[in-house]
Amino acid sequence: MGEIVLLRHGQTEWSLDGRHTGRTDLPLTREGERQAREAAALLGGRKISAAWSSPAERARRTAELAGLPLQGTDPDLWEWDYGGYEGVTTHDIQRDRPGWNLWTDGVIPGDPDRFPGETVEQVGARCDRVIARVLPLVAPDSETALDGDVALVAHGHVLRILAARWLGQPPGDGALFQLDTASVSRLGFEHGRPVLTLWNEILRE
Repeated sequence: MGEIVLLRHGQTEWSLDGRHTGRTDLPLTREGERQAREAAALLGGRKISAAWSSPAERARRTAELAGLPLQGTDPDLWEWDYGGYEGVTTHDIQRDRPGWNLWTDGVIPGDPDRFPGETVEQVGARCDRVIARVLPLVAPDSETALDGDVALVAHGHVLRILAARWLGQPPGDGALFQLDTASVSRLGFEHGRPVLTLWNEILRE
């Protein structure tokens, strides 16, 4: 029986500045690449039998630097589409919408071709599809379970929502799970029930 290992990508210029980064395809900073290499140490000793990443460069590069054996990319692992708030910080949004919160207030539409925007429920539906595909590879009673873990490399908000859905909670409960860049988390089982076995582990000095 394996677990689902979640790896958030390393730092980018926008994550450093607190700007909402959904579908804008930014590279890792030098610090982000260092973080991704350090994540390999957090994965050490675990057998990763399969791995998928978001199509974003920052996720694919993180997987590469962490030494993960990528089978490919999964478009359902893209970050939340922030619509008209793409590239904007929470502070700047709250100038026009005092008290705005992504999890409860959502986003506004952006460019219909690039950033149409998503609701938290739509992101949750994507996460449900990811779980449905990966579950047979790790479930304790599955005939197709792999001999090892499955790694998913993606983004902060989508991974938080994925964790909430793994636990059977509403997508909006992803708000309860802080997730740092290049952190490692694990989703597993206890007595056959989905649980969190590790959350937001990073190498700390």
